[in-house]
Amino acid sequence: MPMPIMNHSMSRQRQELHPQTQASNRSIAPQAERNISRGQQHENFLGHQIKICAGPSLPEEIWSHIHSLMPMQDAARVACVSKAFLHSWRCHPDLSFTEETLGLNKNACVTKDETAKIFTSRVDHILRKHSGIGIKTFKLNVASVYNLKGHCHLDRLDWWLQIAIKPGIEEISLSLSLANAKFNFPHSLLSDGIGDSLRSLHLTSCNFHPTVGLGCLRSLASLHLSMVCITEGELERLLTNSFALERLELKYCSEIICLKIPCLPRLSYLEVLICRRLQLIESKASNLSSFRFAGEPHVQFSLAETSRIKKLDWLCSGATFYACTELPISMPNLETLTIHSRTETVNTPMVSSKFLHLKLLNIALGGQTYDYFSLVSFFFVAPSLETFILNVQSIRMGGVSVFADPSNLRRMAEQRHDRLKRVDIINFSSIKSLVELTCYIVESATSLERLTLDTTHAQIPQEILKQQNVASLAIIQASDLRNTISNIHGSTDEDAYTIAEVDELRTQAINIIDFYCPLEYM
Repeated sequence: MPMPIMNHSMSRQRQELHPQTQASNRSIAPQAERNISRGQQHENFLGHQIKICAGPSLPEEIWSHIHSLMPMQDAARVACVSKAFLHSWRCHPDLSFTEETLGLNKNACVTKDETAKIFTSRVDHILRKHSGIGIKTFKLNVASVYNLKGHCHLDRLDWWLQIAIKPGIEEISLSLSLANAKFNFPHSLLSDGIGDSLRSLHLTSCNFHPTVGLGCLRSLASLHLSMVCITEGELERLLTNSFALERLELKYCSEIICLKIPCLPRLSYLEVLICRRLQLIESKASNLSSFRFAGEPHVQFSLAETSRIKKLDWLCSGATFYACTELPISMPNLETLTIHSRTETVNTPMVSSKFLHLKLLNIALGGQTYDYFSLVSFFFVAPSLETFILNVQSIRMGGVSVFADPSNLRRMAEQRHDRLKRVDIINFSSIKSLVELTCYIVESATSLERLTLDTTHAQIPQEILKQQNVASLAIIQASDLRNTISNIHGSTDEDAYTIAEVDELRTQAINIIDFYCPLEYM
């Protein structure tokens, strides 16, 4: 069949198959042309007069849907040039008010007070123009906008929230400055079923005192409270009525003494950071898989089904000792373990319990007398370990240097760790116990693919930096892993070494190897 005849036939078939669609489009087009007239003057979201241009003739529902998928900043821009978008802008579901979205972060000539006034004025203008219908997300971040004297927005906050929090709201994020922490979040706006659709609540620097009248937040999946004044009883009541909760984050909530989490079957992530008065965490949530804690060592824990936890971040003094001695028993199925201990006074002992599933171990620790070689015990505790990251945070605090005492470097009985593939040591130095640990890893990790010894420290004396690089060089010479070591970071100062100094450093490195390494590694 010739092409013109085929195209004509296909066109007729489409018309016959979709007569209602064709008629609908014919009726919509004139209406769109009437609604979108060229040359009309309208006020944009900042109160400026703009000229409206015509767009394609599409049903209003399609325009609104396209517009709703845009971020607020882009949605406001296109509303300035299209009447169809200008209409849907007044029903835009995503309202996010920050310095960036309101175009304030690039004007360095504006003072802080002027920025606060402009911010308040623009939020006011946008919300006055908004119909209040269809809002799904409301985010307000004024933490970086208002200074310590900037209270000018507090009298408007209640009004802003009254416009935004309506039936159908799904996400609320309110981040205030520390100076305005006395603001009471109006929890009554979520009562009478309005909070039924809420999925995420994020509050920073305010008071939140939910009462019995708040009712059930049946859809709430994520709760984040940071620097929020809330009592333990109020929080427990809130959690009891949030049985769909999946993620709970509490940061710097100093009023909580005993955190009691009821049986929440969907709760999988718990984060509790620096709650100053906290004494006890008691959880009946049986499906917790990820737990992050930062606080004092005296805090007591009573967690249900700890064997289900697969990821743990533990930020606490003495955490390394606790992790090695207690966690293999209470959390045997851990796959990822992160430890941060600024003060570690007790060396890590050898234990018989095992982390059979642990694949990633990340340790950041300090301690003037800590024996880094004792971390070898973790390689015996975790036979499936694939990645080991160590961040040494006490480089300035000293420790015996391998150059001061290069003799009698310790070794362990022959042991092969055939799963370990990647090792990163950040702030690597010539501390003797750290060199001993590194040499042990090089000797025993038969499947090692990547070794990173990072010696790039800011404001470290040049002599210490040279010793670190010498120690790194010794490890390379000893291991014969030049093709598998990915990074040996040293000083970026081109004048750090002269040719004579480099030769001297290499000689020192060979001397270190003579004290430790067997001949087959030379």
